Amino acid sequence: MSRDAGRRPELIDAVLGPAGPQLTCDACFERLDRYVELELAGHDADAMVPGMRSHLIGCPACGEDHASLRALLRADCEDASPARPAR
Repeated sequence: MSRDAGRRPELIDAVLGPAGPQLTCDACFERLDRYVELELAGHDADAMVPGMRSHLIGCPACGEDHASLRALLRADCEDASPARPAR
C-alpha cells in the first residue's frame, strides 16, 4: 500500500477543484476586504461571498493575502479597543 493511499480523497479534490462556485484571483482581490470584515464580525462570510473559501484553499497567493489581512485587521481591532481598568 502506498503512503499516499490515506490522502487519496484529498489529492483527488485538489486535482478536480471545488464543486461549488469559483472566483478568479481578481474577483478574490476585489472581495477580500469585505470577506475578512464579515469573518471578524462573526458573520457567515462563506455564505455572503460564495466561492471565496474554495479559492483561498486552492490559491496559495490569495490564501496568504487573506491570512495577512486577517492578522492586520485583528491587530487594528485590538489596538482600537478601550483599555480595561486594572483590578
